[in-house]
Amino acid sequence: MIELTDLHKQFKTKSGPVAAVAGVGFTARDGAITGLLGPNGAGKTTTLRMLYTLMKPDRGSVRVDGRDAYTDAEAVRRSLGVLPDARGVYKRLTARENISYFGRLHGMDEATIRKSTNRLVEALGMADFIDRRSEGFSQGQRTKTAIARALVHDPKNVILDEPTNGLDVMTTRGLREFLLRLKGEGRCVILSSHIMQEVGALCDHIVVIAKGRVTAQGSPDELRAQTGEANLEDAFVKAIGSEEGLQA
Repeated sequence: MIELTDLHKQFKTKSGPVAAVAGVGFTARDGAITGLLGPNGAGKTTTLRMLYTLMKPDRGSVRVDGRDAYTDAEAVRRSLGVLPDARGVYKRLTARENISYFGRLHGMDEATIRKSTNRLVEALGMADFIDRRSEGFSQGQRTKTAIARALVHDPKNVILDEPTNGLDVMTTRGLREFLLRLKGEGRCVILSSHIMQEVGALCDHIVVIAKGRVTAQGSPDELRAQTGEANLEDAFVKAIGSEEGLQA
């Protein structure tokens, strides 16, 4: 389980400080997919970067399975599998070598890396390119490789920043099935996406972020009820336009 409490983050600019995140808080539970939904510049990626310890918040806390993300950062990192917004792979390495390298970084032995890699190759449908050099990969192949290396150490908590962005229909369909498989294994999954259909179909709990704040959260049905809209897209538009904010 991942718990974010009252996160704040400002960045200095030439025109003065800008609040990227201004009080974000929510709980992502095990065996469920929690979706982060918001317009560009809402603070989703900054929130995720604080969650996986790449940034330290100015105020607030992150707890992963009860551990504080900043006083026990190394243990928290071991429990996280992260697909960040920037996800280049090492072009001179094969997909398998990319995955193995990350396994070694996590201190895994070679036999365990091979077993985990084989499991991920099957789950993500990577057999036809696993031993090819990554240079020249399609976007879908790069994304699958990046997901596999993020999960090679079998983390309980999975954080994915727009995993299906720019992918074709069949690759997107396969990745959505993979996310449901992770949920079925009891993992805590956090998914950031701009695709309303994806969020509505996959997510048990949706957190709407606008202008660095949570403006609404709940299940898809709860969001529709809160906003009085029958359509999830209309509910989202109404939620991000609310000045007062809505809370489940």
